[in-house]
Amino acid sequence: MRKIKKVIVTGATSMIGSALIEYLVDRNIKVLAVCRKETSKIENLILHPNVKVQFADLNELDQLESTEQYDACYHFAWQGTNAEYREDVYLQNSNIKYTLDAVKMAKRLGCKVFIGAGSQSEYGRVEGKLSPETKIAPENAYGISKYCAGKISAVYAKQLNIKHIWVRIVSVYGPRCGESSMIISTIQKLLKGEEPEFTKGEQVWDYLYCEDAARALYLLANKGKDQEVYCMGSGNPEPLITYLYKIRDAINPNISLRIGKKPYIDNQIMYLCADISKLTQDTGFIPKISFEEGIKKTINYCKK
Repeated sequence: MRKIKKVIVTGATSMIGSALIEYLVDRNIKVLAVCRKETSKIENLILHPNVKVQFADLNELDQLESTEQYDACYHFAWQGTNAEYREDVYLQNSNIKYTLDAVKMAKRLGCKVFIGAGSQSEYGRVEGKLSPETKIAPENAYGISKYCAGKISAVYAKQLNIKHIWVRIVSVYGPRCGESSMIISTIQKLLKGEEPEFTKGEQVWDYLYCEDAARALYLLANKGKDQEVYCMGSGNPEPLITYLYKIRDAINPNISLRIGKKPYIDNQIMYLCADISKLTQDTGFIPKISFEEGIKKTINYCKK
């Protein structure tokens, strides 16, 4: 088993990036947090002596230098993650090169393992749990580029003699999640006393709390197998309407949820769940934080 003591994290101000950094710092691991120069989310980063911040845009990763050497690199940075940019073919395609640049940077700074962030979008529409063996059929430029980035960075990492792990992330939630996400927007409306509108909520979804996601990523850096793909989620799906009532009940059980007032979007995905058996087998990861516990922590964050 590897034992990481110093890591690089790109996309450090993202929800998952910042949650991972907090988790690593709690274990006395030193972190080089790579942030965009114009980031508006620098407050997401924990202030700690073990966290060194370096500003660099994605197109500068191949030139990023450090006087220190590191054990592992987590690459979360990606241009065009919001819905309105996911069909921008040129923007999404640029991320493939930037992923290769991140592998090159990791090698140059001494890393023995590269962990790249994939997405459930690589699969497209699937009726069943997502596993590394599930057929790949992405439906947008974002999913296609994520898949390509994972495949070609694995080839490059092998050429550079650095271990490569690709993590296809399903739905992660928690503090610092985007305000447009279903969970955060619902919490904010309920805290204002509003009655939010939803579809019938029949979609079956898999939600993993960000601290659990951070623990899974930590375990992968130490125990994940070279040139492998892992799916990361809770592995325990529930109908969306169940999650909605749990959020409502944690804030104010007397507020009405306007279920069925909104139509499903075109090509609505109705089932999204990760098969985490391979992740559990190789790393021992099992989610610890229930949705009820995680949503209380998220609500408390939103109240601040």
